[in-house]
Amino acid sequence: MTGGASRRGFLGALGAGAVAAPAAALGGALPAAAGTRDRPVRTGTDRRRPRVTTGADRLAADGFAALAGQRVGVITNPTGVLADLRHEVDVMAASGAVDLRAVFGPEHGFRGAAQAGESEDTYVDERTGVTIYDAYGAGAEDFARLYAEADVETVVFDIQDVGARFYTYVWTMYDAMVGAALSGRRFVVLDRPNPTGGRARGPMMTDPFRTFVGNQRIVQQHGMTVGELAAFLDGELITEQTGGPRLGDALEVVPMRGWRGDLPFEDTGLPWVPPSPNVPTPDVALVYAGTCWFEGTSMSEGRGTTTPFQTVGSPRADWRWAEAVAGYDLPGLGVREAYFTPSFSKHAGAVCAGLQLHVTDPTRVDALTAATAMLVEARRLVEGFAWRRDAWDAARPYWVDKLSGSTRLREMVDAGASVADITAAWAPELAAFEEQRRPYLRYGGGRA
Repeated sequence: MTGGASRRGFLGALGAGAVAAPAAALGGALPAAAGTRDRPVRTGTDRRRPRVTTGADRLAADGFAALAGQRVGVITNPTGVLADLRHEVDVMAASGAVDLRAVFGPEHGFRGAAQAGESEDTYVDERTGVTIYDAYGAGAEDFARLYAEADVETVVFDIQDVGARFYTYVWTMYDAMVGAALSGRRFVVLDRPNPTGGRARGPMMTDPFRTFVGNQRIVQQHGMTVGELAAFLDGELITEQTGGPRLGDALEVVPMRGWRGDLPFEDTGLPWVPPSPNVPTPDVALVYAGTCWFEGTSMSEGRGTTTPFQTVGSPRADWRWAEAVAGYDLPGLGVREAYFTPSFSKHAGAVCAGLQLHVTDPTRVDALTAATAMLVEARRLVEGFAWRRDAWDAARPYWVDKLSGSTRLREMVDAGASVADITAAWAPELAAFEEQRRPYLRYGGGRA
């Protein structure tokens, strides 16, 4: 590789040096903690001046100097936009400053044309002339092979995450990192906000239930940006898979400026580009880390509606379920009785009764407690409530176990445990994870 010293100097100037660099190293004053939604509406002028600068915008502002002299491949999707809404791949290709050899598309594809569980085939992008490789489901060795086929030296990762363990982009990143470590390539992460904030919540993944919706031992709402998570995975877990090699100094994070874990996405000034078809708004991202559990039940999680994961129900539910959940007085959330007809997925074409979660204060939302209350009351009140079984996996037949990380959630709900008892059961492992991740946190802040 060439030009290492100049790249290190540039990234160091951005404050991307040590993993545990203090917030002050990012330069400039950090914003104060955000309050509730009782704040003035922004004007059009305000929206043109983002409060947060992403890693991608910082890299572009320097003319992509950190990538100079390198054969580059990019892992991204429609969320890889700059503040002016141009896609970074289009800008790189047009700039002439980047030797762009390939783009590796994750689930839903590079341009975002595919639905959940699907991807775009390998093709040559008409706009840029760059080959787009289908990397959905690729393992570490597959990524190493793709890097060699595309003849890349440096891999850039830039995808908007939503902060949930079962959102597959972080595992695409992990496998791509392992592939880079095994093949001696540089890996650069362009950091973006975590819309769930900096607070970790929920149960730990256990080894018997690791899949592509939970590939490593992290808690369900990890509370880290992709840059922080990449550093954590490299520092704590990658060597278990590689048998020794990790990225080390070959992992570089271009950090954000102006973001803290207690800043709601709506206050970043950044555009929200749906990272997948069923996460259309930041509000959906806030609840998804919990309500995705309903994928593992007989009830609709709202796919096929305009508010997936905020709207949940069943043809056999009634008003009593919504009323019971509303009685928990969930922090940061309002509960509305709702009726809907999914256009696809579970119960397509059938009228479902259920509820919609309305985010009233994004700084206080606890999606894991909310979803636990919803499950407990659904098990008690919704006729025909059942857990989804995967016929293809006799050893681990319940999808909710793969989502939650073990059999514990399902077994405690079935046994009639209270919401307090269920959430208390994962408290020790959550505390241990919070201590483990502490050296990798960059930005400070959290949410109640």
